[in-house]
Amino acid sequence: MDHGVVIPRHELSDAEWEFVRPLLPESLRGRKRLDNRKILNGIVWKFRTGTAWRDVPERYGPWATLHTRFRRWAMDGTFERMLRAAQAKADAAGDINRLKQWRGIATRYDKTIESYDPAVTLASLLMWA
Repeated sequence: MDHGVVIPRHELSDAEWEFVRPLLPESLRGRKRLDNRKILNGIVWKFRTGTAWRDVPERYGPWATLHTRFRRWAMDGTFERMLRAAQAKADAAGDINRLKQWRGIATRYDKTIESYDPAVTLASLLMWA
């Protein structure tokens, strides 16, 4: 039986990717950087599995690149923009706010204050996208 394309369990679906892709910042640096989808899938994998940055599979790129991109997107408000867009989409569809459920996940997996808010935001985004 053919079920079509199989999406790895800890990666963004095509619909999720199409939702967040336009919300990601463009690189202003001269050199070509790793694909945003690959990087974001690595970040999602890290938070969905609760693993350490160093233990993210190499297929997503170097762990330091994932962490750097996560920190950059956290500081420049990228995750906040994504969350606001996802909340607006959920509100328009009449979905309820389940943020408290995802706070526990972020707290369990990332204890630093610098990463807590972006982790909650990313988890919330994944729930609504």
